[in-house]
Amino acid sequence: MDNFKVLLVDDEDDFRETLQKRLRNRKLQVEGAENGYKALEMLQSQDFDVVILDVKMPGMDGIQTLQEIKIKKPEVEVIMLTGHASVESGIQGMQLGAFDYVMKPVPLDELLDKMRQAYERKTMRASHGG
Repeated sequence: MDNFKVLLVDDEDDFRETLQKRLRNRKLQVEGAENGYKALEMLQSQDFDVVILDVKMPGMDGIQTLQEIKIKKPEVEVIMLTGHASVESGIQGMQLGAFDYVMKPVPLDELLDKMRQAYERKTMRASHGG
């Protein structure tokens, strides 16, 4: 299994912890952050390849967090998590540089596929010198 590091950003503890567990069962290195501020802090201190970012969060929402990530860590690929009501945020996210968006509840395999694709894009860009 590809060994890449994932940061999962979601303010719903149950969702975040369950998904973290399921991804770890697939041998991925996954850290969780409960909000955008925490996510940005973790991105400064650790290297992540892919960020899974919930659109709807109190305080700093997913779009604002994405914009900050793209300023501070432009090489990190971001996958937006959206609900039915926030699909347009997912599309907006892609316009702002997100790799893709997925709808909650997302089937694990679909999310894994997207994460792999995002990671491949990141490594390809890195090997071609950006």
